[in-house]
Formats: sequence, C-alpha cells, structure tokens
Amino acid sequence: MSEHVPTVYIVDDDPGVVRALVRLVKAHGYQAVGFGDAWAFLDARAADPGPACVMLDLQMPGMDGIALQRRLDGELPVIFVTGHADVPSTILAMLAGATDFLLKPVQEDALLASLERACRCAVARHLEHEEMAGLRERLERLTPREREVMAWVVTGRLNKQVASELGTVEKTIKAHRASVMRKLEVGSLAELVRMADKLGLPAVAAARTPHRAGAGAGA
Repeated sequence: MSEHVPTVYIVDDDPGVVRALVRLVKAHGYQAVGFGDAWAFLDARAADPGPACVMLDLQMPGMDGIALQRRLDGELPVIFVTGHADVPSTILAMLAGATDFLLKPVQEDALLASLERACRCAVARHLEHEEMAGLRERLERLTPREREVMAWVVTGRLNKQVASELGTVEKTIKAHRASVMRKLEVGSLAELVRMADKLGLPAVAAARTPHRAGAGAGA
C-alpha cells in the first residue's frame, strides 16, 4: 500500500543528530524529514496529514518534547530519543502514550525495532482515521427522520415496532429503513449496528422523544 507509507519526522535541536537520524532512517527504506524545533515540525505536519510517526528529543528550546507530545494528543506515535532522560520525564512520556523512550547514543537495532513498531501503529491509526471519516461522511447523507429511524432500528426492533414508537405506519418505516441501509452502504442489520457502535451513536437516545401510536400518522 504505497499510498500508506508513513513519514518519519525527526525533531531535535541538534542539527548533527537530525542529519544522522535522517540518513539512518532513509538507509532502511523509510521516508524521513528532519526539523530543528517543534514549531517547524507542526507547520509541516499541518500541510501533510498522511500516516506518520515522530522521533522526538526531550529537551528543546521553545516547546520541549513533552509539550509537543501533549500538543499532538495521540495523533502520531512518538519515539523519544534523548540524552537527557530522567525518571519523571520518562513516566510522563510513557503515560502519554510514547511508543518508546530511547537514550542517546541509541543502538541502531533498538532504534529500528522501535521505528518498525511505530510505523505499523502509524499506518493503523491512519487507516482508522480514514475509515471514521468515511463513516461520518455517509452518516451526513441521512435526513433527520432517517437518523431517528436508524436510532430505533439498531435496537433490534421490528419495522412495525418502530412505526408504533414514532407514530407512523410500518410501510413508511420500511421505506426509511431501506433508504438508511442504501445511503450508509450496509447490507445487514449487524453491519448497521457495528457502524453505529464505531461512530459512538446511541440507539434510542439519538432519536427525538418518540410519539406513541395514535399520536399522529405523519412521517
């Protein structure tokens, strides 16, 4: 999947370290780009939201490594490569989800093993992000009434039961349900339920306060 080859960003205020790491990473077949500070990296990242991971120094002027990791907020896998580690910083980095915490001078085998894990994670996160974006785009195709019907359907209720809850007729619910399935590109109730779960959609709570039978027959 060449379109999903991750970029390895290297952020360190030591130009010599950046050059050495970029050469090493490229020599093993990865795409690598180096930066001397966090802000330059963030500008570049904003222009290229593709799959990526970052190899990051801990102590840098301006925004340090921990602050940058917090700024990323889990968007990218982070590998710390630093010569200034201490226990509190290590704990903070790992608790915030760092893939690895390596000490300079880092052993090449250890770095490459860590990089492989981070790149696999980067591709997985990117694919998940693309999937969620696609699911949200499909969800936007639904009308408010179709979303309301979907909220009841994913509870497992039959069409006639949903019709009763929404104060309409079974034929109307059947038509809405078919439209929901078509617009969301799902072929079964199980797929619809999985999609709702992935999107974090509540079931009946997503619908407006239901009408009861006899409250009106309009759709």
